[in-house]
Amino acid sequence: MLGVNLRPAVGRFWAPVVSGLARAGVTADAVTLTGTLGAVASAVFLIGNGRLFWGAFAVTVFVLLDMLDGALARARGGGSLFGAVLDSTGDRAADAAIFAALAWWFSGAGDNRLIVLLALLCLVLGVLTSYVKARAEGVGLTADVGVVERTERLILVLVGTGFTGLGIPYALHVALWVLLAGSAVTVVQRFLAVRRGSAGRRLPETPAPSGPSAS
Repeated sequence: MLGVNLRPAVGRFWAPVVSGLARAGVTADAVTLTGTLGAVASAVFLIGNGRLFWGAFAVTVFVLLDMLDGALARARGGGSLFGAVLDSTGDRAADAAIFAALAWWFSGAGDNRLIVLLALLCLVLGVLTSYVKARAEGVGLTADVGVVERTERLILVLVGTGFTGLGIPYALHVALWVLLAGSAVTVVQRFLAVRRGSAGRRLPETPAPSGPSAS
């Protein structure tokens, strides 16, 4: 929900950059790939090695590109189906890298098994949150609801990670507990939305395969 409200303001902020990139011939897919690879690399090599503040900072910078590629695609005449799939896949890869890097660090030198558990649970619930929406849209329904969507998920985990890197105790614990609860609520909200939207509707029948009879 927060992401939807932020996009107009972010769009105005990025407008001059978008115009410059469009004139330079930069494509939205190139921006998507740069943001994804940068976020994944920052998570793996910084957060995964215990440089929590700088890792959170670097990931944030690259994640902001996620709000730039759509505007750039529109400036260049509209996005493509490939670009939409690439963007969604990149989002999932970046999210997974962040939580996996936290689990890696805190299962080793970070030595905090509770953080490992919370990070893995948040990763699973984040995947479920995205999957329910994607699967619903695949059958003609909508599930665009929830108290914690990707923007909120990233804000919580990156702020918690950055504050922990600055030495603020239990910042990441609190962030992940809040994220865990919010993600669980969001999954339930999306299932309820699908249930309401699907009331009285059935899957279309699959036509029988053609071919010679079995007699």
